[in-house]
Amino acid sequence: MKNNLILLPLLVAVLFCGRAFAGSETVVNGIAGFKDSPLLPGGKWHVHDPERPQPPVVTPGNVPSDAIILFDGTDLSQWHDKKGNPAPWIVADGAMTAAKTDIVTAKEFGDIQLHAEFSEPVPATGTGQGRGNSGIFLMGRFEIQVLDCFKSQTYPDGQTSAIYGQHPPLVNACRAPGEWQTYDIVFTAPRFNPDGTLKQPAYVTIFQNGILTQNHQAFLGPTQHKQLAKYTKLPETGPIALQYHNNPVRFRNIWVRTLTTTENP
Repeated sequence: MKNNLILLPLLVAVLFCGRAFAGSETVVNGIAGFKDSPLLPGGKWHVHDPERPQPPVVTPGNVPSDAIILFDGTDLSQWHDKKGNPAPWIVADGAMTAAKTDIVTAKEFGDIQLHAEFSEPVPATGTGQGRGNSGIFLMGRFEIQVLDCFKSQTYPDGQTSAIYGQHPPLVNACRAPGEWQTYDIVFTAPRFNPDGTLKQPAYVTIFQNGILTQNHQAFLGPTQHKQLAKYTKLPETGPIALQYHNNPVRFRNIWVRTLTTTENP
């Protein structure tokens, strides 16, 4: 018992030593924190700094309050073809169906969170790349494959949720044709040095139907067919494009959030 009594104060000291090293609490604009704690690497903020910018408030829901709605099921006003003409896709029953040509957004984006839902044609026809083929192009250059791979196989880097021609998905998470499927995509645009050389590749994280299929995967470069992708200097932003690949794939509920940090808006 005597030994336990001796060790108890030491244990208390260990548990609270982190707070003791942090120094005295400071209140700034009603927010309590510390200004005499260590500086975080590469910045001007202290650990637990009360003056660090607060994250903006976003109200959650089926569509976040800060999202830009690209398609709400009623019209194609946010889209046009690559020549600037009105988008020729067919709108009916809250969805748009791929037809005639690719379409692109009127607005351009860099880093984004993108939500899109798609449904493969019924009855399923064709095999491999001829079965419900479409695609989502980020910045108009980086393709995420859309395909009917439900009980259907093709080359792995061309499957649903693949970074086309580069990285297969981690798993095949496809639902049956006719069922609505979801893509939730987080995309980081590439960065370039002033001389045009690559500083940081583009990255993407994808959830298909709530299942992780790409985990912060790097693009080798803009999408190519039967060629090795590589980077040349690109603009900082580009449109989101939906591909028409001779299959009547349907899309609905498309929205996007531009991604910034509170310290670099």
